Amino acid sequence: MVEAKNILPIYKVEHNCILSVQGDITIAYEVTLPEIFTLSDRDYEAYHQTWVKAIKVLPQFSVFHKQDWFTEGAYKADFSKKDNSFLSASSERFFNQRPCLDHKCYIFLTKKPLGRKPSSSAYSNILRKSIVPAQTINPLIFSDFLDSAGQFERILSDSGFVELKRLSDDELAGTANSPGIIERYVFLLGAGQMSMINDIQIRDGISIGDKKVELYTLSDAEDMPALCGSRINYDRYSTDRTKFSIGFASPLGSLLNCNHILNQYVFIEDAQKTIKRLEAKKLRLQSLSGYSRENAISRDATNDFLNEAIASGKLPVKAHFNVLAWSDDPIKVKDLKNLVGSAMSQMDAVAKKETYGQAQIWFAGLPGNEADFPMNDTFDTFVEQSACLFNLESNYRSSISAFGMRMGDRLSGRPVHVDISDEPMKQGITTNRNKFILGPSGSGKSFFTNHMVRSYYEQGAHVVLVDVGHSYKGLCDLVGGYYFTYSENDPIKFNPFYLTDGDLLDTEKKESIKTLLLALWKKDDEPFRRSEYVALSNALTLYYEHLAKNADLFPCFNSFYEFLMSDYMQVLENGKVKEKDFDVGNFLYVLNPYYKGGEFDYLLNATENLDLLHERFIVFELDAIKDHAILFPVVTLILMEMFISKMRKLKGIRKVLLIEECWKAISKDGMADYIKYVFKTVRKFFGEAIVVTQEVEDIISSPIVKQAIINNSDCKILLDQSKYQNKFDQIQELLGLTDKEKAQVLSMNKANDPKRKYKEVFISLGGQYSKVYRTEVSPAEYYAYTTEESEKMMVQQYTKKYGSVQKGIAMLVCDLNINNSNRKS
Repeated sequence: MVEAKNILPIYKVEHNCILSVQGDITIAYEVTLPEIFTLSDRDYEAYHQTWVKAIKVLPQFSVFHKQDWFTEGAYKADFSKKDNSFLSASSERFFNQRPCLDHKCYIFLTKKPLGRKPSSSAYSNILRKSIVPAQTINPLIFSDFLDSAGQFERILSDSGFVELKRLSDDELAGTANSPGIIERYVFLLGAGQMSMINDIQIRDGISIGDKKVELYTLSDAEDMPALCGSRINYDRYSTDRTKFSIGFASPLGSLLNCNHILNQYVFIEDAQKTIKRLEAKKLRLQSLSGYSRENAISRDATNDFLNEAIASGKLPVKAHFNVLAWSDDPIKVKDLKNLVGSAMSQMDAVAKKETYGQAQIWFAGLPGNEADFPMNDTFDTFVEQSACLFNLESNYRSSISAFGMRMGDRLSGRPVHVDISDEPMKQGITTNRNKFILGPSGSGKSFFTNHMVRSYYEQGAHVVLVDVGHSYKGLCDLVGGYYFTYSENDPIKFNPFYLTDGDLLDTEKKESIKTLLLALWKKDDEPFRRSEYVALSNALTLYYEHLAKNADLFPCFNSFYEFLMSDYMQVLENGKVKEKDFDVGNFLYVLNPYYKGGEFDYLLNATENLDLLHERFIVFELDAIKDHAILFPVVTLILMEMFISKMRKLKGIRKVLLIEECWKAISKDGMADYIKYVFKTVRKFFGEAIVVTQEVEDIISSPIVKQAIINNSDCKILLDQSKYQNKFDQIQELLGLTDKEKAQVLSMNKANDPKRKYKEVFISLGGQYSKVYRTEVSPAEYYAYTTEESEKMMVQQYTKKYGSVQKGIAMLVCDLNINNSNRKS
């Protein structure tokens, strides 16, 4: 047994630096990388050039070490929230312990002292019994190194792709309660794991406690890919018409599903000495080229390298890349080679399993010990080529906004918090909260919209839905909202005359009633006179004064009609209103069908669901009346005025208007003008308008709405468009999607996990930021949102049996789980 203090190369951690006993100085950063599947071809190229520029500012005899940790983890549900609704609690239970791959990225910049001898696999400080410092630290060298590190940090941060945070002493060395990065590396502690001291064995391979470690390297130019670049095509998400890009080294990053660390080293030495060494090597190979063809090929390769270095002014460096993979499961350990080998083959590289030199390479990966890396395991290259093998991406991250909804990470389905309304506006990505949702039948459109409006409703929003096809009936019943629909047995009912507690007969209320009465009285092409408008206004004022004097009267159209026939007639007889100015007889005759005993006496005389202003979840189901000449205009007017009233009167409260299958609604000019007005003004009233449709042609067919919706919807949401991939160019042009966004849209659902039931959704914000998420919900949410007739009937049966929608869905899910368990057993 060898005591760690005798071989540990770290002398001290101070001033946010790691000092080695050899005099090496190391600065460490925690790095936030872009999210995977979100960058375009141009982004990758610019991102790659940023790394090249940053590394070139580092001084001679320094080491760039990028260390990406990927550790197996699981989503931890939060059951402490007391305000969780039934569906939110179901979602927490469903996703609890969902396996995922956690990612952390660190960069270590090491400055070696002058005259430090290079290490090799045969002689490394892990094999020494004691270490003596080579020299004391020069303050001037330290200051220059900090300046170079500052430039390095600034170049990367200014690119907009990454964020760097300098690690403090506690984060490097750890505290009594949490391990630092040095301890984490020594004992391979995953994210969130507490300190745990384990035995380390390096004799027959590397074993750290129960963990068996395998090391696979890219340390020889012969094993490297023949061609490399900033990106490669990801075939699983590509189509015949689009190529989906990922980082060149992404197969060794987030796509390698096992515990592993990806180490990326670039050693900056004296460039002139390197060129002289290679010139000598070329001459040596020249003299030997006559004896073997391999020598001739190596000579030509060395000559090409030298020509490129001198002609193009490229910086020659030494590089090394390795994957340190581990598992405490013996079965998984056997699969590590296949996993890593397959990932390397996607890059056209060959994985080499290290045996004799693995201890030295592992030990050199210890933060602060990079300068002792065995240089015989490196190869000559340029910064440009070495940067191609950097891992460029990270996992999806949750928004820091308090508002939003739960979506799924595309790789594992891990829940992420997403804000597509407030945060983009605060960041300047969007200028409004409006949304346009496009998805054909069966694409998961109803599930996504149900999930979104439910999330918004539970966070205090007022939601008004214009539904066609009963897509929101289940959710409305669950939250106890108002559901307005028409059937012969239970026709649709409203009461525009009713004033809720605290509501006043203000100008806006009077205008909405007058607009409704004029619409019922006059034909679309029949104008009304100014005198008729004034007379109606006076009649309404007198009617509400009449109600105030007679508390037993119920405000509705019936009592208003009776008031006109009795009290208002006296006003006419007294000559205050002339018949030529207001033909009250004609008015009463035309509106008689809405009075009791008439054909539509139910329409404006409702005695329930009266408080539309303060009701937070309202659904107008228009399917049965969309072609009705009387009912549709009335419902449209009531809907329009009700939402405008919410917009203006509910200060500081979020308002959402969602119009499903809008073509049926906007086919009427009045509704189209209304949608146009709302899309342009709702932003000013802390609101958002959302249009949902199956076909783009539905929007194009309405010239009034076409540009109003597209131009005023900064958030565009698309679901599976695979059936339109051969004619997607038209959709792309209309919606103003970029080529990157087109590739993202057409990649949806191409490589879904067959073990899980979900659909993917594409979200674009202001044309600047776009991403694809999973819409995966718990069984309880599924049965609350489902539009399948057979499943809806099951929910209705269980609701009737157990007395409420919530209990019905809960018991239905329970019974289905029992049945599934019985089948498996």
